[in-house]
Amino acid sequence: MVELELSSSIRIHPVVNISQVHLYKPQVEGQKKVPPKPVITKEEEEFEVEKILNKRIVRGKKKFLV
Repeated sequence: MVELELSSSIRIHPVVNISQVHLYKPQVEGQKKVPPKPVITKEEEEFEVEKILNKRIVRGKKKFLV
């Protein structure tokens, strides 16, 4: 188990299993991180997904790596 140091405004339990902790990988030098432009439909922002790379279910919710 790992205890996280969190801001008091974050209301989650600060203790997590070590399997949920991953090493931070910084962006490669020179690589630009450009977010995709949103597609506006019915006055809401949406993003088009080119490809789903992976999916998993966490606590009953589907999560996708796009």
